[in-house]
Amino acid sequence: MGAEKRQGGEAGRAANSALVRDFGLLIKAATRLELRIDAALRQRCGISHTMFEVLIRLCRQEGEGVSQRQLADDLTLTSSGITRLIDRMEETGLVRRVPSPTDRRSVLVEPADRGRTAFVDAAAVHAEVVERYFVEPLSQADYTRLTAALDRIDKSLDDTGQ
Repeated sequence: MGAEKRQGGEAGRAANSALVRDFGLLIKAATRLELRIDAALRQRCGISHTMFEVLIRLCRQEGEGVSQRQLADDLTLTSSGITRLIDRMEETGLVRRVPSPTDRRSVLVEPADRGRTAFVDAAAVHAEVVERYFVEPLSQADYTRLTAALDRIDKSLDDTGQ
């Protein structure tokens, strides 16, 4: 019983550590913000946040299609997950698949006219939610420090090769 009690105490300390708590706050805030964005986009634009993320990538590279593989990598989706998502988006007229001009075996995804229009509308909704829940709660100085810190974290993750 002594070993079990000791392990329970160690587990409790580990679960209540500052690193676990702080990272949990980051994940909880990001998840709750993502849920707010998704709900607003679904309600006001008829698209999911993931669809919006696809449209961001497609509209950034105007005139250039993007491979489903690249979209899957960018959005951390599986090949089958991105295929199903692009199928749904194609069915609703948001995107279209086109042959790659450089590789006959490849298909690229590009925004359809309806997708561009939906993206512009959704970008305004996205901006409203982000402004309200991500920007407004912080002072300008805190916001600047937060975004700089997030950028450094992102860069450190790129450097690890993972």
